[in-house]
Amino acid sequence: MTGRLNRIAYEDGVSESIGFLLIFTLVIVGIGLVTLYGYPMLLQQQVSADEQIMEKNMIVLQNDVKSLAYKTIPYKETSLKIGGGTLSVFNSSYTPPSGVPAAITILDNNGDLIDSFQSGDLMYLSDSAGTDVSLQNGAVVKRHRVEPGSVMLAEPRWFYDGMTKTMVINLINITSDEMLSRAGVGTVQMSLGDMQFQKFSVDDVPSTLHPPVYLKYTPNKNQDYSIAWDNYFRRSLGMSLTSGTPGNGLELQYQFPDTTTLVVKQFEVNIRSL
Repeated sequence: MTGRLNRIAYEDGVSESIGFLLIFTLVIVGIGLVTLYGYPMLLQQQVSADEQIMEKNMIVLQNDVKSLAYKTIPYKETSLKIGGGTLSVFNSSYTPPSGVPAAITILDNNGDLIDSFQSGDLMYLSDSAGTDVSLQNGAVVKRHRVEPGSVMLAEPRWFYDGMTKTMVINLINITSDEMLSRAGVGTVQMSLGDMQFQKFSVDDVPSTLHPPVYLKYTPNKNQDYSIAWDNYFRRSLGMSLTSGTPGNGLELQYQFPDTTTLVVKQFEVNIRSL
């Protein structure tokens, strides 16, 4: 009788051990599955959230630039959170490693130079997502570093009036007194600098315009947003591509729609601090 009781107690102990091992195994497997699949998804969602927040922040900064340039407000200040990367200012005089900065050149049919312009950049460089979002020449553009192509998130304020055949081009030059870069929480302070205004018409002397008018866009090979600008030039402004292929880092040339009056405005926006 005593042996039988000992055997039953032993069997009960074995059952509890097996149950504990099963539960412990299920817990370890669950933790492993969460670590293997769940944690990377959480990180990806955080990266995506940081990127979307910075896209909205760049559009907010674009509105600040518009207020400075078009409403002649002398000073703007915006506080923002910079997550997952850095926000940097590249002066308009900055020469990239490729040696060819992005530039816009406008000339008429006689080959007379109307304007030559190199824009600076206020750029967000994502460390984890591998994307760049740039505020350049009044537009917000985005590109992936490991993939070809780019997209324009917010257009600049250029427009063409087909009734009067007038093209208005607003060129915004981003400058800074020093190299600026910021991660985390920062305050972007910007002020309005010099402004220039030029008007060219087929009837004006000496500023006589000789149609057709051409625009040459030279992208920065290391920061190639030519596809985004190509879509804007052709679809929004009705220009036609006359030479070059977007996306290969080489110069592109466009012909304006029928234009008898051309207005070119230049605005300087100085980034004072980040």
